[in-house]
Amino acid sequence: MENNALNEIDRVDPNLRDEMLAELFLDQMVSDFKRSKILERIDHSLKNKDKEALLH
Repeated sequence: MENNALNEIDRVDPNLRDEMLAELFLDQMVSDFKRSKILERIDHSLKNKDKEALLH
């Protein structure tokens, strides 16, 4: 299945493919950053035993 997806990507215009890959990369980076910040806030809340902040 993964091989079929790669074959389909090869058929797309190179400029459009690069744009799509860049957008996927940026979306993943933003998602990772947001997740990291949420985990930091959870850790901070737990460390400070701040139930209200944790539930927020």
